[in-house]
Amino acid sequence: MEIKRNSVQFKVYGKYALFSDPITRPGGEKFSYQVPTYQAMKGIVESIYWKPTLIWYIDAVRVMKRIQTESRGMRPIMMKKVKKNVDNGLAYYTYLRNVEYQVLAHFEWNEHRPDLARDRDEHKHHNMAKRCVAQGGRRDVFLGTRECQAYVEPCVFGEEKGFYDGDYGRVDFGLMFHGFDYPDETGKNELGVRLWRQSMTDGVILFDPPQSVEYRRVVREYGKSYNYKRFTEGVNFNVELV
Repeated sequence: MEIKRNSVQFKVYGKYALFSDPITRPGGEKFSYQVPTYQAMKGIVESIYWKPTLIWYIDAVRVMKRIQTESRGMRPIMMKKVKKNVDNGLAYYTYLRNVEYQVLAHFEWNEHRPDLARDRDEHKHHNMAKRCVAQGGRRDVFLGTRECQAYVEPCVFGEEKGFYDGDYGRVDFGLMFHGFDYPDETGKNELGVRLWRQSMTDGVILFDPPQSVEYRRVVREYGKSYNYKRFTEGVNFNVELV
């Protein structure tokens, strides 16, 4: 795999993770995928460092520890009472337990944000991202859902011993959720979803870039009036040369 000049490498770990399979969610009970999704890892990188000038791309994830699950009884708060004197429901959530992943990611400029063209300083953003990795991230990091707190540390991708190293072979996880196509990243006034066939070879998952994913579907269309915050130099955006 190629390590680009603006790549960041780090490990993320925690006691629990919940990368929900959408098929299990309508019934109120959540069941985790066996491995993280592209969108979940992208969210972690964005929690570490993000600016609207750039888009993060996940190149690879390495599963360091054995895949284990744990089911826990939960009482989710019901937003609408079905019966009198019933304050919440009862559900079982199946989490991944004792997880650790190595992540390799890089960023590219968001060409749909011409208002931020003067902020496209690769050296600046790369160094800020590496400092944020060393500090554990700018915002709270979690593995799939808010109750699964995670921690971030710098690492060298491929180093350290992993459970699936060696000749473990290929594991196919079937059709999985890949990620969302957001309007500010695609230039289209619609929200799309991507699905792909995910697999792991000797503990390493190589992700296809969003542009190469075959299975797509538009889940929401926005009107022509839809817009996002724009930046105007000298008003709410300043470029300082140091």
